Amino acid sequence: MKRSDIPAVNRLLAREYAKHRAPVVELVQAQTRDPFKVLVATILSARTKDQTTTEVSRRLFRTVREPRDLARIPQRKLEKLILPIGFFRTKARHLRQLPKALDEQFGGRIPDTVEELCELPGVGRKTANLVVSVGFDKPAICVDVHVHRISNRLGLLATRTPFETEMALRRILPVRYWKTWNRYLVSYGQRTCLPLNPRCDVCPLYRYCERVAVKTKHMRGAGP
Repeated sequence: MKRSDIPAVNRLLAREYAKHRAPVVELVQAQTRDPFKVLVATILSARTKDQTTTEVSRRLFRTVREPRDLARIPQRKLEKLILPIGFFRTKARHLRQLPKALDEQFGGRIPDTVEELCELPGVGRKTANLVVSVGFDKPAICVDVHVHRISNRLGLLATRTPFETEMALRRILPVRYWKTWNRYLVSYGQRTCLPLNPRCDVCPLYRYCERVAVKTKHMRGAGP
C-alpha cells in the first residue's frame, strides 16, 4: 500500500464499517457528549469485550453521573459494580483516584489533550487519543493492536510498537482521516483482517495489501 492509496482504502474501510455495529465507546458517544463518561467507558474497555463493557457502563452510569460520584463509592462496591470487566480491581482503584486527580491537576475539568489526559490514573496514549477523538470530537489517532497490525500488514508502515505507529501515522495520514482510522481498523481487524488467519479471500483491500503482494510474488517464483 502506498500513501497515495489512503483515500481509496479509507473509502473501502468506511463501506465495511457501515455494515457493522459501532465499537462501545462510540455507542457511549451516541448516547451522551459527556467527555467524562467517554473517559470512564474507555478506561473500562481496555482488554474487555465490547458487549461486556457496554453492559457494565450502562450499569455504572446509573450510579455515577459525574467524577465526584466515583469518590463516594467504596473500593469493594465499585469492584462489584464493574465486574466482569478485565482487571476490575486495578480499574476500580484508578476510577476512585480520578476525581482527586482532576481536581488537583485540572480544576475538576476533563482535559482535552493527549498529553494532559495521560497524567490521569489508568490513562495511556491509546485511551487518551480515543477520549480526544470521541469525547471532544478533535483529531487524534488512537493506535491499538488492530491499527498497529493492519497498518503494517498493508505495507503503509514498518513500525515495531504502537507508539511508533502513532507517530508515523501522524506524519503521513491526512488529518481528515485521523478520527475514523481507529474505528474502521478495529472493526475490520475483528472481522476480516484477523491476527493469525486473515480472511484474504473476502478482503476488499487485497489489491492494496503488501502481505498479499509478497505471498503472490513468492508463489509465482516457486517451481513446479
